[in-house]
Amino acid sequence: MLREVRIKNGLVRGLPAADPRITSFKGIPFAAPPVGQNRWRAPQPAEDWSGVLEAFQFGPISMQAVPGINKDNVYDFEWHVDPNVPMSEDCLHLNVWTPAASPDDKLPVFVWFFGGGLQVGYTSEMEFDGERIARRGVVVVTANYRLNAFGFLCHPEITKEAPEAPANFGHLDQQFAVRWVKENIAAFGGDPDNITIGGQSAGGGSVLAQLTSPQNEGLFQRAIIQSGMFAPVYPGNRRPPRGFSLEDAEQAGVEFFEYLGVSSLEEARQLDAEFIRIKALEYGRFWGTVIDGKFCVADPFRLFVENKRLQVPVMMGHTSSEFFSKPQVQTKEELKELAYQMFAEDAPEFLALLDFDNSSLEEAVDKAAVNTIEYAVHVAGHANAVTGANVPVYYYNFDAEIPGPDNPGAFHSVDLWFFFETLAKCWRPFVGKHYDLARQMCNYWANFIKNGDPNGLDATGEPMPYWSPYTKDEPFGMLFQDAPEFSKEKPSAVMQFLVEQFFKTMRDS
Repeated sequence: MLREVRIKNGLVRGLPAADPRITSFKGIPFAAPPVGQNRWRAPQPAEDWSGVLEAFQFGPISMQAVPGINKDNVYDFEWHVDPNVPMSEDCLHLNVWTPAASPDDKLPVFVWFFGGGLQVGYTSEMEFDGERIARRGVVVVTANYRLNAFGFLCHPEITKEAPEAPANFGHLDQQFAVRWVKENIAAFGGDPDNITIGGQSAGGGSVLAQLTSPQNEGLFQRAIIQSGMFAPVYPGNRRPPRGFSLEDAEQAGVEFFEYLGVSSLEEARQLDAEFIRIKALEYGRFWGTVIDGKFCVADPFRLFVENKRLQVPVMMGHTSSEFFSKPQVQTKEELKELAYQMFAEDAPEFLALLDFDNSSLEEAVDKAAVNTIEYAVHVAGHANAVTGANVPVYYYNFDAEIPGPDNPGAFHSVDLWFFFETLAKCWRPFVGKHYDLARQMCNYWANFIKNGDPNGLDATGEPMPYWSPYTKDEPFGMLFQDAPEFSKEKPSAVMQFLVEQFFKTMRDS
């Protein structure tokens, strides 16, 4: 087993995982600390070290709201349970789980980006244990990155100082981590030419941003986007911004500096990180992806739909009970008016799908409601099929029964327990069928990571249900309920109508 390896910066020692055939290396610095003059700057190379770095524990989490203190929040209750987890601005560390016995093994590599709205999250969340995926012959890497104001603030002085990298420092951290992997992963028995990046929620959105960045040609070979595409349908529904303009983001930075009581970048870099963290939480702004013309050249979702992305296989999907978009109306007349505003001459078809004349307002609105991530995935899958991308896209819907007194349904992020196969760390009373489902989901993910095709054998030696790519004529995907089942049921008539309208609007514009 590879317990000690030499990478570019020096020797690193790991520990046996629970399964001693796996070695875990935790808290490896992949970039210089983003502090002082490196605050609000693209990541810089880590310094070499002498002796052996003992990579025995996770590095500190990025500056963010303290986890585990809001027990009314499902995410604090489910995962962010420890308010005493170490936090520091010096946070650019990654973790590696490897099953390799030799640096010559050339195993496929999976690089994971956590979610949390680009505001919170960390690699040491208990569900992100890479051991189970590693058991399937994959080198797993989880990478930390800067968040909120530390990762996504802009300012005219920052742009003047570094016009080649004026924004998106959190995404640049992710990119830098993948480049680190490409340069160093062979020492851990990984293949630098067989890298898959993946993420969920904002981590999935980050994968989308990386997939559509012109800076990343050849950097990775596959991508997994889990619940990371958002496309609300109806006016008035909230959604995470798909990309602030650099000009607007710079102005927001000027205003935030005023709130901090400083008037220059130099003064802001001298402030204590904890002071900035607290003031940013008080300020209450969402800090996110910026269309800077360098890393991010346009709305990443739009770029994907226009096939302006890296031509690599993609796995993407959603859970069945996450974010829904509904018409925000008070009367049936308002609903009818909205339909004509949105769909013009096609409004009668939409209203007929809602059985408008025979339904109450509540019934019609419920029929119009769509899972915004499912909608975005169908738009993206359709675009992949009709724009000549000629690379496979695999679609899934996670709809498993989730036990617990809260009866939560398949809520946003609950699938994390399953494909990482870490159910045993969860408080929920999972039973045999859940463990079987997790095992098979982990198999599918590992197979896709290996060669871009999720299909293969279960641990029993039996073939798992066959998963075909998403096509225009067969917009089907894998349904994860009590067991995996490839569903050949087409999207609802309302969903199909809305997807067609998206492309009609796109053609007209």
